[in-house]
Amino acid sequence: MHHLFVILQALVVLCLSARAADAAEERNIVELRTNKGVIVIDLNFDKAPVTAANFRSYVEEGFYDGTVFHRVIPGFMIQGGGLTTKMIEKKTRAPIKNEAGNKLPNDKYTVAMARTSDPHSATAQFFINTKGNGFLNHKSPSGNNWGYCVFGKVIGGKSVVDAIEKTPTGNRGPYENVPTDPVIIEKAILRE
Repeated sequence: MHHLFVILQALVVLCLSARAADAAEERNIVELRTNKGVIVIDLNFDKAPVTAANFRSYVEEGFYDGTVFHRVIPGFMIQGGGLTTKMIEKKTRAPIKNEAGNKLPNDKYTVAMARTSDPHSATAQFFINTKGNGFLNHKSPSGNNWGYCVFGKVIGGKSVVDAIEKTPTGNRGPYENVPTDPVIIEKAILRE
């Protein structure tokens, strides 16, 4: 009877461990709840650990809540994650290193970090490729050849991405390609 109890205890521990591992893996899934629908992103911690962790931290802090997709270019990408509905840039943490050398290509529906001309300047802003943008891929660790780091892919809500891409745009202050009808990330959450 004692052996049966020990075996049952071991099975319970194994089941709980498996559930914990599944839960940890599921925390790689982010939902962007926008006023146009939900976009589901699978973060790639294997190929872009620093970038995926950076993005997840911003999600956990609620940073993206109330930000907009402020740059939409049909046949290219939709960019967001840094400006409020009033087009005010939010304060971010320090930039992260560029992991574009991970060989993940900027294919359609992949998620990559936006940055300035400095390869290591990415903070919170990201973009979703709306077509294959091979010219954004890493070529070498120098100058313009660094590329843009892909750290995830859209696994749900591709029709929402497509709808955002078709949103009419115009200029707003110094910003170009801004949706005339704001596309708001109402809430970004990690799936439990």
